[in-house]
Amino acid sequence: MHLTFPEKVDNGLRYLKLKLLPKTLFFRTMLLIFIPLIVVQVVSIVAFFDGSWGRVGKRLSSNLTSDMAFMMQLVEKSPDKLPEIQKLSHSIFDINLKYYSNDEKHTVLNKTSRNSKLVTGFLEDSLRREFPDAISSIYMGKGEYDMVVFVDTADGLFQFSTSSKNIFSSSIFGFVAWMVGTSLLLFLVAVLFLRIQVRSIAELARVSEDFGKGIDNKDFKPFGSIEVRRAGIAFIKMKERIQRQISERTQMLAGVSHDLRTPLTRMKLQSTMMKEGQDKEDFLNDIAEMEKMLDGYLSFVSGEGGEKSTFVDMNELLLSIINKFRNTKALIRYSTNDQVSAIQGREQALKRALTNIISNAFDYGKTVAVSLESNNNKLEIAVDDDGPGIPADKREDVFKAFYRIEGSRNKETGGVGLGLAIAKDIITSHGGKIELLDSPIGGLRVLVSIPL
Repeated sequence: MHLTFPEKVDNGLRYLKLKLLPKTLFFRTMLLIFIPLIVVQVVSIVAFFDGSWGRVGKRLSSNLTSDMAFMMQLVEKSPDKLPEIQKLSHSIFDINLKYYSNDEKHTVLNKTSRNSKLVTGFLEDSLRREFPDAISSIYMGKGEYDMVVFVDTADGLFQFSTSSKNIFSSSIFGFVAWMVGTSLLLFLVAVLFLRIQVRSIAELARVSEDFGKGIDNKDFKPFGSIEVRRAGIAFIKMKERIQRQISERTQMLAGVSHDLRTPLTRMKLQSTMMKEGQDKEDFLNDIAEMEKMLDGYLSFVSGEGGEKSTFVDMNELLLSIINKFRNTKALIRYSTNDQVSAIQGREQALKRALTNIISNAFDYGKTVAVSLESNNNKLEIAVDDDGPGIPADKREDVFKAFYRIEGSRNKETGGVGLGLAIAKDIITSHGGKIELLDSPIGGLRVLVSIPL
């Protein structure tokens, strides 16, 4: 059954979910355990207070108040026998009784009433019911007789000293300690168990993310619950299938490209036997173009090779690429924020991708600006030029293999249409992305983002 709420209520619930609900699986699961545990504790303690503990407290307070009333009646009837009544009160009821006349009570009632509602709450209610015309107060002190009760009547002041144990059942502390102790034990066991389960899921997520960046963790072994192990085994099988398909495709394409060089070599030899002329020149140009296409195709295939992942200093890598273009007529600008610039990746593949991007900028622009920045756990490389740029509706197409924009990137000024395709393939294999935007200096901006 799906409940439908008004739009404002639904937006409010969605906002609370985003702000208050924990983001991680561990804390969400702990919340599912912790909230019912707290509710059970509160309900149990409230039921205990309103139940047995409350009834016992009321009964003890009522008995003590009755004993006090009995002693007061004896004193009022036989004031001359006060010493005997005091001994009787101490021996039978464990209450020290003192009586002060109206003239003396003002010297006694100088103590500040200090008590705890938890201890004396039931007794205060019982005193008000038993002595509605008198003024009663309770003072909590220290020692064996730590509770003093004053009952101020019209005939005089009665002082009763007794132990708070006569009205307060200490079983509440044992009950609360038992509840809290067992809850903490359950909580610790749940935390240890969930850490093991969540760690297995987190490890699977980490390995999957690394595989998306081109990092192969061969030491990964699934652990945890049956469901998590099954997911881990399925991931390993999927990874092996992908690697096998890539390897077979790479070997096949490399073999085809290599085999095509044989007839090209024969055609070159045959061209040496041809007479000089326009036909020979056209023939050699076709061979050169085919070789250029094959070289680009082999570069595209090698982007999927088995180069090992290492830590790469992108600042040094970019400087080494830019230095190759120092002798060109274009103006070069390079900037970095001097923050983290090292990432884990395949150095030669990254160098090939960035070389293709920067080379395009130098081919079509007179001013080239390269910047390196670290933001939000990712590395951003921006390459700007002041060339003709690429129309917005064709920016996705230029990432397709062998695609060229006629008129601006033709055979004379450009390659075979594999440069950006190779770059995107390499950047994507590192878990990053590549975007084509409008440059602030008038041409095209190529923005590369790679996670740290």
